[in-house]
Formats: sequence, C-alpha cells, structure tokens
Amino acid sequence: MIIAEDCDFIAANAPCGWQKLKDAKIFITGGTGFFGKWFLHSFCHLNERLRLNARMEILTRDPEKFLRSCPQFAQEASLSFLKGDVRDFHLQDGCDFLIHAATPSDGRLDESRPDELFSVIADGTRNVVKNAESAGVKKMLYVSSGGVYGTQPPELSHMPETYEPHPSNAYGKGKLEAEKLCFAGPVPSSSARCFALVGPYQNLDSRRFAITSFINDAINGRPISVRDGRPYRSYLYAADLMIWLWTILIEGRDKETYNVGSEEAVSIMELARAVAECVVPSAAVSASNAAYGAKTPPSRYVPDTRKAAETLNLKQLVPFAEGIRKTVEWNRRNCLNVH
Repeated sequence: MIIAEDCDFIAANAPCGWQKLKDAKIFITGGTGFFGKWFLHSFCHLNERLRLNARMEILTRDPEKFLRSCPQFAQEASLSFLKGDVRDFHLQDGCDFLIHAATPSDGRLDESRPDELFSVIADGTRNVVKNAESAGVKKMLYVSSGGVYGTQPPELSHMPETYEPHPSNAYGKGKLEAEKLCFAGPVPSSSARCFALVGPYQNLDSRRFAITSFINDAINGRPISVRDGRPYRSYLYAADLMIWLWTILIEGRDKETYNVGSEEAVSIMELARAVAECVVPSAAVSASNAAYGAKTPPSRYVPDTRKAAETLNLKQLVPFAEGIRKTVEWNRRNCLNVH
C-alpha cells in the first residue's frame, strides 16, 4: 500500500514531461538494489497509469534470484532482464534512455580492497558509456553521490555543486571519475549527486548508516545507542528521490551535476530521538561525545539544492518525520527478518 501510494505521489508531483518516455526503451544498471527497486516500482506504475507503452530492461548478474526475492516484478510485461556484469555486458538492441545506478553493494571494499572498488565503478562506467553510444541512447542519468565532495567543511552549512570535489576514499574517487567518463562521452548526460536517504528497501541490517541502525534497533525493541550525537545529516524520502531522479533524467541539462537531498539538517541525536518518537516514544536513547572532544566541530553532510530548485523546480515534499514513519511502517509490514 505504501509503495503504491508513493508511486501515485511520484506521478502527480514530478515537474517533468512524462510523455517524453512514450514508447521509449529504458535501460538500467543497478536495477536490483534500493534505487533500482524504486525505479522499477515507479516505472511500472507510470507506464500503466499514463499509458506510456514504454519498456525497461534491467541489468543483473542473477535475474532468477532477483525475481524470487521480488516476485511482484515477475509478471510485469514491460520489464525484461539482461544477465551480466556492469563491466562486461553488451546491449543488443537500441535504447532511448539509460540510468546508470550500479554501485558495489559491499561497503567493506572501501577499506579492504579500494582498488577493486574504484575499478568496479570506473571500468563499469566505461562499459556503460560505450554501450550507450552504440545503442543510440538519447539521454543518460548517472546516479552519483555527495561523497565526491570529500569531507564537508564544518563551517559550510550546505554543500553546493560549485565546491571543488576532493573525495577522501575510493568510493568517492570512483564516483567522480565515473561522472567525468559520462560527461566525456557523446551521449547527453546528467549526474545526480545523492546525499543521505530514507525509505523502504533500505537494508536495515547494515550498520554503515545511522538511520538504518536506529530504525532496526527501535523496531526490535533495543535501546538506540548513539556514539556521537553532534554530526549533522539530512534525509530525503525515497518518493522524493524518485521525483528528483526521473526529472533529472528527463529534463536535466547535458554535462550538469545536481545535488539530490534534503536541506533540513538534523543532528544524529535529533535523528535518534525522531526515530524513537516514531517507533516507541519511550525507547531509550543514549549518547557519548567524550571520545571526540568538546572542541572538535561536528561533521556535516548536507547539500545545497538551490540549483535543482531553480533550474528544475525540484524541492523536498515529504517531511523528514513522515519519511521515517512510512519507512518504519513498511518494514513492520514487509520485513519479518529484521533483527
């Protein structure tokens, strides 16, 4: 129910010309992860509701495994699957739009095998760009990351696209290199630098992100433990994310980057309390800043989204607390294995 309502919301609120997808073929890499599942849901909904007669082909290493885990997509006639890896796949037919959202799912690679992580991102993008050209793609969207900027100066409240990138890890360096590869190719391309997000299909078992850890702990009745409550983040809900990404694909300018995220900065402690209030208002929340020193300024990871607002008429529509509530409700209904 939540996903269907969100797809109605996406269709009604995106400031883009959906009819530009009429009779189009769309190819997507990374179509089986968090971003990908939202793309698939919203595409199928839009295709039926707006009678677009469009098709989407999804690159995946294991189509059978994906459809077993997400059987709701198995009967969608507008979807097809190409078995392969982002670094060596080959598009057989022509294509109108390409969404490149593939990113290695194992976050540990950044520490254990940074060269491999960089290779997967950069070499995969080289192959994507080559296939986009040979398939006659008219427009490409690269799903990048705010991580390309590197560490946000604590005195800079919101990170603009004009800030010179200084990525600090292999993931950020790979994403930045991938942007350059897309823009160097002949296919018109836009890049979406995505910041922190919240929504159904996020992996709550992952301890890499504060928001998923907090939601998991709260749902399972565990106290929310905050290591340092001072850093600032902001969170865009998945339905808003899709509005922004579809709009950038359809309407974004060639060789332009757009920050994607919320400008509503919240501290990690405020985040923990918001999650607790949504799940179990009486849940315990504890934090210790001792290890960081009182004089250390809190880190920030918050985008400046004026460019997207002024050029594409994009803005956050789903309030922060509502995004958490919907994510919690969806997980309670659909994820019996949350632990």
